[in-house]
Amino acid sequence: MTATASARVRHARPADLPGIAALAAEHAAYEKAVEPPADLPQRLEKLLFGQADPPRLSVFVAELGDDVIGYASCAPEVSTWDGDEYLHMDCLFLRSGHRGLGIGPMLMAAVVADARTRGLDRIQWQTPSWNTDAIRFYDRLGARATEKLRYSLLLDVEAD
Repeated sequence: MTATASARVRHARPADLPGIAALAAEHAAYEKAVEPPADLPQRLEKLLFGQADPPRLSVFVAELGDDVIGYASCAPEVSTWDGDEYLHMDCLFLRSGHRGLGIGPMLMAAVVADARTRGLDRIQWQTPSWNTDAIRFYDRLGARATEKLRYSLLLDVEAD
């Protein structure tokens, strides 16, 4: 049996939150980014299982046997230029050793299905320019890159 045949993708459950946080930390290390906050499971719990209906954030996990080996997360956003909503895929990550086995397209299919369920006809995301494996994967899906830099401004909410 191949990895793809025994792998499955499903919506995250509350019990998955510590594993998703561990995957997010691996993802951040892989992208040479800042480590996620220690309380990430609690933060994700509010976004995934809080009061919003439908939840603001969708997270899908990829399982191989009893192991969660990857995840994808997405949320609706608005484009002023287009005057329309789109689905922003924030993360798609598979643990090393599980890439190239057909599991990434399964995660992407879950994100596409989420967009369709929300009535959205476009998905956007970014990947580091040095991540040539991800770029090849997204190109094979038929996605096209746009040239922009992403900025982040951290605010001190305690400031006057």
